[in-house]
Amino acid sequence: MTDEARKMRVLLAQFPLETHSRGVITVAGMLRDAGMEVILIGNSLPEQIAEAAVQEDVDVVGISTYCGGELILGAELLRSAENKGIKDSTIFLMGGIFPPKDIPKLKEIGFDGLFTPGATPEEIVSCIKQAVTNK
Repeated sequence: MTDEARKMRVLLAQFPLETHSRGVITVAGMLRDAGMEVILIGNSLPEQIAEAAVQEDVDVVGISTYCGGELILGAELLRSAENKGIKDSTIFLMGGIFPPKDIPKLKEIGFDGLFTPGATPEEIVSCIKQAVTNK
C-alpha cells in the first residue's frame, strides 16, 4: 500500500489518573467513521504513550484529559517524543477539560491542536487532516 493510500493512524490515550473515558471513546468512533485507523491504549504514562506512538508508527497522538496535570504531563509527553525522534513528524492533540488559560502554554510546548467540550467531529477531523498535511 502506498503512503497516499494508507489510512491515517491515530493513537488515543489518557494520562494515568484519568477515570473518565466517554470522551476518548466517542472521539475514537468519530475518527474511525472518518476513515482513520485508531489505536486506543487507555491510561498510560507520557513515556509509554511516546513509545506506543513509535511502535504503532502513528501520524497522530491524541490525549484526553479531565482531571488536571495537562501542562506537566503534556510537557513530559512532548519531551519523550523529542527524545524518540517523533516530535517533528507526529501531530499531538489534546482534548477534554482544562483551563482556557493553559491553551497558549500547551501550544508553546508543542501541541498542534486543542479541543474543549463542544468541539464538533468536523473540527477535530479537519484539524487532524490539515495538521498532517502541514507536517
